[in-house]
Amino acid sequence: MVVLGLAAALFIKTCLFQVFTIPSGSMENTLRIGDRVAVNKLAPLFGWKPQAGQPVVFKDPGAWLPPQADTGNAVSGAVGDVLSFVGVLPPKGDNYLVKRVIATGGQTVQCRGTTLRVDGRSVSEPYLHPGDDSCAGLDFGPVTVPKGYVWVEGDHRSDSADSRYHREGPGGGAVPVTNVVGPASAVVWPLNHLDWFGWAGT
Repeated sequence: MVVLGLAAALFIKTCLFQVFTIPSGSMENTLRIGDRVAVNKLAPLFGWKPQAGQPVVFKDPGAWLPPQADTGNAVSGAVGDVLSFVGVLPPKGDNYLVKRVIATGGQTVQCRGTTLRVDGRSVSEPYLHPGDDSCAGLDFGPVTVPKGYVWVEGDHRSDSADSRYHREGPGGGAVPVTNVVGPASAVVWPLNHLDWFGWAGT
């Protein structure tokens, strides 16, 4: 039964969904620390492309996160490697982040005062953390997002080291679409914070 369960988990992780753990408050209150988020891995296979407004999980494009330290997790060694491989535990060795897509390739993004603009038009952001505004004291732009990239920011704008803070890096702060695992489709744990964002994260 254990083998069948692991085989089923491997199939789900490889072909359907993968679960990631939220490590920080950068997406509050949409996603909270410790939430388990299911990412739809099927969507890209059916032509899905990241769109503005969607929360997505992506691989660190380069030094966005500090080096991972040994947390002393009780599940370690070969057992931990297997559980991580089949998706029961979060991936090991790779750093992943979750942010919301603000703009896609070819669009311009700018923040002044409290107003975020994409292609010159102000953007309403009802998902922002209470008390935050779109710019959170950091004016920038206009920045043109390169083709094949997305501009991402956290919902907790004042507590998110996102595209705004990596403008000197590769992509000018934007994330390659090839780094995007898929859209965050649902919060599956804890039970008191279950939420559904849709198959494509909308």
